[in-house]
Amino acid sequence: MRDSEVRSWVTGLGLPGLVDVHVHFMPDSVLRKVWAYFDNARANYGVDWPIHYRHDEQERLRLLRSFGVIRFAPLAYPHKPGMAEWLNEWMRDFVARTTDAVMTATLFPEPEVESYLAKALDAGARCVKAHVQIGGYDPRASELDGAWGLLAEAGVPAVVHCGHGPLRGAFTGLDVFEQVLRRHPALTVVLAHAGMPEFRAAFDLVSRYPNVYVDTTMVGVRFGAAQLADDFVARLADFPDRVVLGTDFPNIPYAYAHQLEVIAGWAEADERLGPEFLRAVLHDTPARLLGAADQTDRR
Repeated sequence: MRDSEVRSWVTGLGLPGLVDVHVHFMPDSVLRKVWAYFDNARANYGVDWPIHYRHDEQERLRLLRSFGVIRFAPLAYPHKPGMAEWLNEWMRDFVARTTDAVMTATLFPEPEVESYLAKALDAGARCVKAHVQIGGYDPRASELDGAWGLLAEAGVPAVVHCGHGPLRGAFTGLDVFEQVLRRHPALTVVLAHAGMPEFRAAFDLVSRYPNVYVDTTMVGVRFGAAQLADDFVARLADFPDRVVLGTDFPNIPYAYAHQLEVIAGWAEADERLGPEFLRAVLHDTPARLLGAADQTDRR
């Protein structure tokens, strides 16, 4: 499948469009630094990582819409204290001028986190990004306890990068994040990259916590991705309504359509999945999770 074919393929599934929970938009100054890191991926990751969609903001938005994406969660994340609140303010401005973007927020373990997170939720944030690996912080930190509690009470999902992929961090590992879930079992969490490379551990959390989901970001693609377990598709079939589309656009080293090809392959590999699974993953479940079902149905 080519990018130019995605929209017609989605329409053929009987969907109004795609809902992507894992897309990155952030201030240009921050994005340039992110791209610079990927430009040096041979040193950082041991493999080249050419950004496939290195375009200005308006072109990136045009491309997403051309794929048939009708709703998306633009995720930004801090790597140091004092940055998260500024990113949240930038995001409010971005969403105000981008009607198909769901308002998001981010956080960092610092004294002000509960205050600025509450402010973001009051302003309409429907999703929060937590990047344990890049932030280098302990998700169990006492400063974050109130923030996780706020999210659990509000029912707002957190897209959490807490797996070891692509690099092990000081506090990565699903066993670490499970301690957050034990304290806040009602917390709605999307395990970014399906917890890569700990896929089995990710599905174990899905089985034990009713509000834990996995996203598809970079899972199973032909690019240095972790090897999928032999029972991966079978586990998908066990939890078909707990899987949501995520892509990492624009920071991916391959075409957007490739991730969709991979997901379609899963649907074909198990008779319990099929088109119904595709409709759930690509639209219905992420739209419900982001509180965007009404908006997407009207488009």
